[in-house]
Amino acid sequence: MSKAELIHRYPTPALASDTAPNVGGEVPPLRGDGKGNYRVHIVGNSGIFTTLARELAALLRVPHVNVDTILWQPGWVKLPPDEIRGRVRAVLDTNPRGWVIDGNYYSVLGSIVSERETDVIWLDPPLLLYFPRLCWRTFLRLVRLEPPCSPGCQESAREVFFSRDSIVWWCLSRHWLVRKRQAALYAIDGIHIGGKVRRIGGWGGELAAWKRDVKALLESAME
Repeated sequence: MSKAELIHRYPTPALASDTAPNVGGEVPPLRGDGKGNYRVHIVGNSGIFTTLARELAALLRVPHVNVDTILWQPGWVKLPPDEIRGRVRAVLDTNPRGWVIDGNYYSVLGSIVSERETDVIWLDPPLLLYFPRLCWRTFLRLVRLEPPCSPGCQESAREVFFSRDSIVWWCLSRHWLVRKRQAALYAIDGIHIGGKVRRIGGWGGELAAWKRDVKALLESAME
């Protein structure tokens, strides 16, 4: 059964703590493949995962794969699904020792990422925390103080404020839907039951603690 089928079949569960012991002992901040390789998929609602993906990729010294920059070509030209899958597959297979990819895109990518990933980090902060930040970053892109989400894809005020395709509207309208779907995946593959999906919620403290643990893990591996 595919992920797309699973997220529609299972109801939203109560979310377990990711600080609980895993099957067989303590849960490391990243599982990896047991050989020092980390292939990490960061998911969540729009506008909340790219910064962490960049930071984590730099820590792990592996490529950061931003699906948006593959999906959207200059002038907001959307690549056909087959071409998107081909490009993503090529990047992942070229870097088998590790990568960090961000974005959900289950319907487009199918199992290309899920059959290769060692860890899934589900960012699930409150809407009140990340929505103002998303609006601020969107404003900075509008006034050209930050680069566009994909090269050659500039946003306009009309698109941001008066289009149902804007990231602001997309974020608001999909917050609970994304949370329900990711919670369904977490219920069957969460680290609290020996799986690979880690949920990070809260107002920032949980994420900061997890990043500290990742740094400590990597430092210990170098000793």
